[in-house]
Amino acid sequence: MQFLALSGSLRRDSINSAVLRAAKRLAPDTIDVQLCSVLGELPLFNPDQLDNPGEAVRRLWYAVAQADALIFASPEYAHGVTGTIKNALDWLVSFEPFAFKPVAVINTSPRARHADAALRETLTTMAAHLVEPASVSLPLLGAHLDEDAMVSSAEWAPAIRSMLLALSEGVEQAVGSDPECAFQGL
Repeated sequence: MQFLALSGSLRRDSINSAVLRAAKRLAPDTIDVQLCSVLGELPLFNPDQLDNPGEAVRRLWYAVAQADALIFASPEYAHGVTGTIKNALDWLVSFEPFAFKPVAVINTSPRARHADAALRETLTTMAAHLVEPASVSLPLLGAHLDEDAMVSSAEWAPAIRSMLLALSEGVEQAVGSDPECAFQGL
C-alpha cells in the first residue's frame, strides 16, 4: 500500500515535515510512505493553466494518482491553513483521481484547531474520504523532538504507527465497500 505524505510547511526544521518523515521510517513493510517534495515548486494556482500546468503540477498529480491514501500535516498560519497546502489543494480540486481518496490529517499542535478544522472542511468539500481514526492530534509543537527522537520515542512512535495502520484499514474498508474504488485503484 502506498501513502503520499504532504507537509504544509516548507521550513527545513518543520515539526509537520518531521512527523511525516518519522511516519515513513516507522511504516510497516506493507506500507510505503512517500514524501511529496514538489509542493514548494508549484506555481500559484491559475485555472487558465489547467491544460498546460507545468512539470511540478504534473508530478503532484501523478503522485496523488498513484497513492492509495494521502496524509496531510500542516501548521496553522493566522487561523488558517498555509498557502503551501491551500495552493496544492487548489491544483487538486478538479483532479478526478483525488476524489474519494482516503486521507488522514495530522495536527501537531493543540493550538492549531482552526487550520485543522479548515483543512478537514476543504478535504471533505473536495470529496476526499477523511479516515477519522487515522486523523490524529499529536501535540508535538514545543516538545523539541526531531524526526529521530520521534522514531525512538516510546510515546510518539506507537502513536504514529497506529495512525498508519488506521489509514491502511480505512483504505481496505473503502475498497471493500465500493468495487468501483477497487477498479480505480483507490
